[in-house]
Amino acid sequence: MTAERDREQLVKAARMYFVDGSSQQEVADALGTSRSNVSRMLTAARQLGIVQIRIVDTAQRRPDLEAELKNRFGLHDCLVAAYAPGAVPADAVAKLSSQWLLDNLNEGERLAVSWGTALQAMVWETTASRRYDVEVVQLVGGLSSVNNEVTGQELVRELATRLGARYRYLHAPALITNQATLGAFLSEKSVASALDAAKTADIALVGVGTYGDSSSAAVIDSMALTAAERAEFDALAPAGDICARYYDINGTPIPSAAVTDRVIAVRLEDLRRVPMVVGVTSGRVKAPGLVGALRGRHLDVLVCDESAARATLALDSATSAAGEDLA
Repeated sequence: MTAERDREQLVKAARMYFVDGSSQQEVADALGTSRSNVSRMLTAARQLGIVQIRIVDTAQRRPDLEAELKNRFGLHDCLVAAYAPGAVPADAVAKLSSQWLLDNLNEGERLAVSWGTALQAMVWETTASRRYDVEVVQLVGGLSSVNNEVTGQELVRELATRLGARYRYLHAPALITNQATLGAFLSEKSVASALDAAKTADIALVGVGTYGDSSSAAVIDSMALTAAERAEFDALAPAGDICARYYDINGTPIPSAAVTDRVIAVRLEDLRRVPMVVGVTSGRVKAPGLVGALRGRHLDVLVCDESAARATLALDSATSAAGEDLA
């Protein structure tokens, strides 16, 4: 068994060499030992799990599509899972997004999470090798009226458990059928405090929906809109949603009080203040939602599969050629 003091020396040597970029001789001089002993210390650090080496196989990704998406939409980062016969694209996206999070999450940060099947897969893929001193919070209230398996509360608790982190619930539903009750929920101190915490997150993980598809359609159906309200909303040409906040093909928020006043979640303008918003999704059906999210600068990082990437680039080119305003 390695003595605690010896372990501290191994950690110090490993940090200087692998993180700070010091040479083995520089490490030896700093620790008052020989270069050959430093080499043995680094080997011991790997054997004891103090140093863990990860090899990134870019063959499982599409660097060409990643570069095109980054350049076209000004993304901070982009990861695109390559098509592989027999593989499930959503699983590959879950692995990429989980690894991105573990590589970029820093101690003391606040991590905010929305909801959805893509994020659920990412959470279940996440296995941290150490505890993270972070807080995980909700961007959206519970969504039990839509799908019990992907509620914000369940994802927050599960992700926090896997990171060894703290978490905070947003004790409110995501959707309400009566607009008059919105003010009552928002006036509750616990709800307001939870939303404020989400607005000050360092990283936000969000799913990206396409209007009329899957959960994005279920959200609208659950609002119990009148025929007139639904017609008014549809006339505004919603393309997609993030956190149940809808926007058009150019990313402009849909100005429909009938819908916005039935949602308890951060708004798109709140998300823009979060330093790093990470969109996680897969499938070519997500293209309209992704084009709107990317044109509207609602995402800083995108993790998706090859079919979603190709469809998004194609739709963006087609609608641009058709004269869509990109401002």
